Order: sequence, then structure tokens, then C-alpha cells
Amino acid sequence: MKYRSTIAVILAASAAYAEGLARVPAGTEPPPQLKDVGVDQKLNAQLPLEAEFLDEEGKSIRLGQLFGRRPVVLALVYYECPMLCTMVLNGTLRAARALQLNAGTDYDVVAISFDAEETPALALRKKEEYIERYNRPGAERGWHFLTGSPASIKAVTEAAGYRFSRDPSNGQWAHASAIMVATPEGRLARYFYGVEYSARDLRFSLVEASQGKIGTPVDQVLLYCFHYDPATGKYSLVIMNILRAAGALTVAALLLFWFVQSRRGRSKQNHVELPIIS
Repeated sequence: MKYRSTIAVILAASAAYAEGLARVPAGTEPPPQLKDVGVDQKLNAQLPLEAEFLDEEGKSIRLGQLFGRRPVVLALVYYECPMLCTMVLNGTLRAARALQLNAGTDYDVVAISFDAEETPALALRKKEEYIERYNRPGAERGWHFLTGSPASIKAVTEAAGYRFSRDPSNGQWAHASAIMVATPEGRLARYFYGVEYSARDLRFSLVEASQGKIGTPVDQVLLYCFHYDPATGKYSLVIMNILRAAGALTVAALLLFWFVQSRRGRSKQNHVELPIIS
């Protein structure tokens, strides 16, 4: 198997999280592989429309050929990702299916693999899967899956502020999750983080982008795709801290539910029906 086990780690990129991380004991900081991984918001930055890629049929295409007519939802992924990239594409699909706007007539979805070793054959399989699941007329005109050279990939990812790295020890990619909305002219108008995207917000962003309007920065909650070593069966300490925190929140939620239900039960027991005096 090319891939080891993978975990999607939720890290809140906020001031509160930064303060909390600063108090984390020595040795529990994020792994070195995540040091240069993230998504920076470069609103109004111009995507390199002259960059050359291959489409799903293996034909050379300039990125600009997918722009100029309507806004674009841009997803930077890799097609053999065992977890997070599929979640990004699935989240995009769910939001797209909830829209009255149609991919191919009102906007386009462009997925670009940041793994230069991936092939048009992989891209074609992804396209066939997602246009079948999207299940709307003309879907093949609105969903595009590209592969390209390291130079073309670098030009797009740097313009979009998408930072990722490869672990030389196992060949895995460490990366974050987000999609972007770009204007028909190829300027970045809005970022959506995570793997679930509000259809209402996406629609609003597409309408604004179609008019050339640029949105405002949004709060970042990043999901990082990162592995653990099955030889030890352990995650890094920072991941374990996050997992423990998630477990504590689950327990707290269950206790709160029990407390509310208990109070409701007591309230019913203490309620006394007063006789009606006529």
C-alpha cells in the first residue's frame, strides 16, 4: 500500500487557539511536517491563467480557458488522498447539489491535483464519479479535474496561498482543507475552510464573484491531513491532546444532556394538578 493510516486533525487557527498552543508543554507542538502547511487568504490575488495543465482526456489546457465566462469554485486536492481531499470534494458536491445555480451554466468547479505524479486517468475517474453523483444536465461542462507539472502546480498554489509538504520518509502529503471562489477573471474572492460548506454562503459568494466583487477574510478552522506511525500505534502528542480534548467535549455534552433531562423529569414529578373548583 502506498498510504499509511491517515487522520484528519482539527486545529483552530484563531487567537484563542494560538494562546492555548503557546501554553502546551514542550514536546507537544505540531509535528515538523505541519510547520509550513496551511491556507493563507490572498483575496483579490490573480490566479496564473497562463499556467498549463492536462484535462481528464490528457489534452493540454490553459487554466484561463476555464475562466472568463462565470465564477469558479477552486479545489486544490490530490486524487489518491485516502481521506481529507475526498471529504473536500464531497463537501463541495453537497453544497453544489443544494444550490439552484447549476455547475456548467452559472459557475464551474475546478479541481487541481497538487501531486505532479498523478495522471489524467485518475482525474477522469474522479470526474466521472462526481458528475454522476451531481446528476444534473450539462454537469460534464461544469466539473473539471486537472493534473499538471510541478511548475504549474506551484504557480497556482502560491497564488492561492495553499501551502503543503511531502514527508520524504513515506511519501505522504501533509496538507490542509479549503476551497476558494474566484471571479470570472481569476481573482480570488472568498475562502471556505474545512470540509462542509454552507450552500447559502457559497451561493452568495458566487453571485458576488460573478459581479467581480471580492469578499472579506473569514475565520480559519483548518483540517490537516496527517498520518500516524502504525509501527508504534501512536499519534503525535499534539494530536493526542486534540483527541483528548474532543473526548472531553463529548463527555461534557453528554453530562449536560443528562442534567437537562434530569431537571425536566423532576419538574414533571413536582408538578401538582390543582383541583378545579366550580
